[in-house]
This record gives sequence, structure tokens and C-alpha cells, in this order.
Amino acid sequence: MTKVEVVATSVSAIDSLSPASYITNLLVISDMSPAKPPRTARTPPPIRHERRKDARPGELLAAALDLFVEKGFAATRAEEVARRAGVSKGTLFLYFASKEELFKAVVRENISGRFLQWNAQFDAFDGSTPDMLRHCMTLWWQRQGNAKVSGITKLMLGEGKNFPELALFYQQEVIQPAHLLIRRILQRGVDRGEFAALDMKYAVFTVLAPMIFLQLLVHSNNACYDPAEATELVPEEYLASQLQIILAGLCLRPASPVPNKGNHCL
Repeated sequence: MTKVEVVATSVSAIDSLSPASYITNLLVISDMSPAKPPRTARTPPPIRHERRKDARPGELLAAALDLFVEKGFAATRAEEVARRAGVSKGTLFLYFASKEELFKAVVRENISGRFLQWNAQFDAFDGSTPDMLRHCMTLWWQRQGNAKVSGITKLMLGEGKNFPELALFYQQEVIQPAHLLIRRILQRGVDRGEFAALDMKYAVFTVLAPMIFLQLLVHSNNACYDPAEATELVPEEYLASQLQIILAGLCLRPASPVPNKGNHCL
């Protein structure tokens, strides 16, 4: 067979192949195809309950505050706090070594950590001392007394004697700074000639008494007084009434009877 005949025969054989068979038999095609990138494992979607770690302490403190106020310190279990915050009990103890330390953190976050700011506001106040006392008690009700955290006062009154360590902590971080701030307010009034001379030891409790009463009122479900009277009590009006009584006893009176024009106390 001549060379021409051999070539013709090869071309004829190729032409006789179907397109699919032709492509299949040309193995060189597969060698020339661009290599596919290796398949990588897909990143799994984030777990629904996963949160930023720096948000967890705040969530745990919020859950703990709710439960301490609802159930008291003794009845609140660490696993309940963790469950309400959406984490495991082990996660809770990564941030707080014990239930006692968790309670202390709740108090610092919501009460004792605010005294620096409150004392700065005292230093910056320009008005009269009676106006300062009105301002302080009004803000206290808006930000503390009418908030969940006011239930901590009731908790400590009821359970403090059973937990001496927590009672000492609360005295040092809440009671003493609060008394000192109120004493500063009252002493300012005396120094400026707005208040009569006072026995500061007991005058502080005169200011505290209506505040403590309101906290107990809010968190006792009307258990200790007539529900009809309790539902009619408007906290802002009650505080205003108590302030009027307190200031009537605190303020200096002129030697001769003069109308109360310009008297900030009344």
C-alpha cells in the first residue's frame, strides 16, 4: 500500500467515527483541559446561639439580676442564670468564680459603680441645696428606684443576715457611699445657711426612708398594705410630698414671720 493510500485510509477511519466517539477517543483533549481547583470544605454557618465573647458577661449579669430579684439570692441557682443567658454553666464560671462573685458583679454594674458619676454631678450642681435634693431624689427614682435593680435592696434586707460576706460587701460598696453622698448634700445646705444645724447621723436616714419604702412597695406585690391604697400611690407624687415634709423640717426659718417668697424649701 502506497503512502497516499495509508493516509487516505487513516483519514477515512477518523471520518467514520461519530462525534461522541471521536471526542472520547482523543485522550489528548483531557490532558489539555485546565486543571480544576481542589475542592475545599465549605465553612459551616455560625451556630445560632454563638455570640461575641465580650457580650457574654453583660448577658450573664442581666440574667442574674432578673433572677436575684425574682427569686432571691439563696433560691437562685447558677445553672438557671446560665440557662437564661443562653450559655452553659461552665461558661458562667469562666467569667465568675462563684454565685457570690456573680452577685457582687451585679451590684457593681448597677449600683456601686455609679457613685463616681453621682458625686461628680454633686460637685457640678449650681442650684440651691433644696433644689439639689429634689433633683437627686427625682433622678434616683427614674434611674434606680423604678428599675429592676431596686429589688436588690429588698433582697439584702431579707437575706443579708444569712450571708455575712455579702452583707459586708453591700455595706462597703453601697450603704457607706450612699450615706456619704447624702451627708454631703445635707452638709452643703448647712454650710450655705439653707438648712438648720443637723444631727447628720440620723438626718441621712430621714432622706433614705421614703426611698427604701418605695423600693419595698415596688417589689412586695402589695403584701404589707392595703392594695387599694397602694395602687393609688403615685411614686413621683409620694416623693414630692415626702420632700416637702423633709425640707420643711430642714430649712432655716427667718426670725420674723415673712412670706415664703423666694424660699426654695417650700
